[in-house]
Amino acid sequence: MNICVFLSAADLDERYTGPAKEFAELLGKGGHTLVWGGSDVGLMKVVADGVQEAGGRLLGVSVDFLAAKAREGADEMVIAKDLAERKRLLLEKADAVVIMVGGTGTLDEATEILELKKHGHTDKPVVLLNTAGFYDGLKVQFRRMEDEGFLPRPLTELVFFAEEPVGALAYLEESQGIE
Repeated sequence: MNICVFLSAADLDERYTGPAKEFAELLGKGGHTLVWGGSDVGLMKVVADGVQEAGGRLLGVSVDFLAAKAREGADEMVIAKDLAERKRLLLEKADAVVIMVGGTGTLDEATEILELKKHGHTDKPVVLLNTAGFYDGLKVQFRRMEDEGFLPRPLTELVFFAEEPVGALAYLEESQGIE
């Protein structure tokens, strides 16, 4: 399975890097391909390292202005002309999406895939990996949107909230019929 991971390129502490390494190792050992922003810095590097070390493939989609930070030695690297093309390519190449901790760019990517699902433009499974409770507030906001009629589909059809890496990958594999 090609699993797109949206996440931060920032250097973060162990409460975020530990679970990210665990997820990456599970992904690689499962024989999956990491589809990611292509950067070789911060949390993106942690996940790419973990996937590669565990035997998984790396498919990066960087963007022109960040090409200098693109990971060398990826199995495949595409350079998009802008962020919009990068998002489109990341989603196009993925069978499933995992949203890990990140900043505004990650939030932008997360809401775009959820908007596409909301309108029936994709049926790819989406997991929000709530490491260290990072997305607790967002989960509350999404539930409020659902409760107050802002979502035309049940929240459970749009996104699965996982608290641990093993639960995130198990959900994806189950949704794709992988045992």
